[in-house]
Amino acid sequence: MFSKSFRVALISVTLAVTAQAQVQDTINKKTPLFVGKDALLLGAFMLGTAAVAPIDMRVANRLQDSATQASRFLSKGATGFRLLGDPGSFVTGTGIYLIGRVGENRRVEALGLHSLESILVADILGGGIKMLAGRQRPFVDTKNPNSFQLWRGFAGDQYRSFPSGHTITAFAFASTVTRESQFWWPHSAWYVGTVFYGGASLVGLSRIFNNQHWASDVMAGAAIGTLVGLKVVRYTHSHPGNHIDRELIKGKRSSQIQANPILFTIQF
Repeated sequence: MFSKSFRVALISVTLAVTAQAQVQDTINKKTPLFVGKDALLLGAFMLGTAAVAPIDMRVANRLQDSATQASRFLSKGATGFRLLGDPGSFVTGTGIYLIGRVGENRRVEALGLHSLESILVADILGGGIKMLAGRQRPFVDTKNPNSFQLWRGFAGDQYRSFPSGHTITAFAFASTVTRESQFWWPHSAWYVGTVFYGGASLVGLSRIFNNQHWASDVMAGAAIGTLVGLKVVRYTHSHPGNHIDRELIKGKRSSQIQANPILFTIQF
């Protein structure tokens, strides 16, 4: 059974992820990039990170227990979800875009392109924070979760623990896909969100299991990925004529492809 500390960490991730449902946008309408409700989402993630940080060492020790690490099921699962997060998210986003491009479906193209944009922006932001924070990874010393040093991330990968890059990528992809699908399939939020955010959460937990990150690294990664994904979708849909979309989305609009049954099957 999972320890109490591990359950607390999992619940904290779930609560922070669920908070994203409170953020609402309007498609094809000029809206501010940041609105008041974004503060609620950011606050939820900050509280989640603060709640998890004190038990970083307990969670790490629980998952590094010899019995837990001996489980082939958990070991293979952790490897699978790590690959699902990165490079899986990038490969999937690229595949979605190419499918939309070949099928001349703007909606599918936009979904793939915007997910790739979110991943790129979020990874750049997260990478900068890694270098700045200089947090020591748990495999160096599981007894010292508070080892931060300004700019130490440049000294080597062992000091790039905060935040989790795989988690950032997974949540950037999950938030983009979930939010994009809402525009074309309004009642899909809970179904799509459960699958993609649930998968992203497991990516984060796999990084703790592999002793590469602390629980608070994962929470921070979830925050960055989710917020960036939502911002990219908000911006692109409130600025439909932006340069990147204009240059890279060439497919037909929905009204132009309804008569084609093959293309219709890949619409949302």
